[in-house]
Amino acid sequence: MSTDQEFTEFYLATYRRLVGQLYVLTGSRHDAEELVQEAFSRALARWATVSAYDAPDAWVRRVAFNLAFSRRRQALRAATALLRVDREPRHEVDRSDAVAVVEALRAVPMRHRRALVLHYVVDLPVREVAAELGVPENTVKTWLRRGRQQLHEAFRDDLSVEATERLLAHLKA
Repeated sequence: MSTDQEFTEFYLATYRRLVGQLYVLTGSRHDAEELVQEAFSRALARWATVSAYDAPDAWVRRVAFNLAFSRRRQALRAATALLRVDREPRHEVDRSDAVAVVEALRAVPMRHRRALVLHYVVDLPVREVAAELGVPENTVKTWLRRGRQQLHEAFRDDLSVEATERLLAHLKA
């Protein structure tokens, strides 16, 4: 099988799932698609190396996550500049269950959000989340607990803790 064909098959098999994972992280389908495309372009440039990994999709996901964090830092700097000139960014929010969870995730600190996405959306066990994030398993467990608590706080009036966890599990679909 040629390298191009191998990469194309990898891309077709993983693109949609990775976009879904990045959507949960970023809250924007457009941003998720753009970040995943950029991560795949970087993977293609290094395909000989990336294809030899046990989980090349984990490499692409990590690159896309890092790009998202970088973009978030840039957006925060831009938002700070806007606030200095007394302007507030405004956006409409669709309140369907999945969108509400994604919106609530924006209030969760990035490290907790990353752990939640990897565990509930990517469906990685705590051990693998810890390996991917480069932290101890107990740290991941703490981040997951705190992230769930923060989500529950966001939905305090609307949902029980169990309902919040069901919504997180629903995002895998």
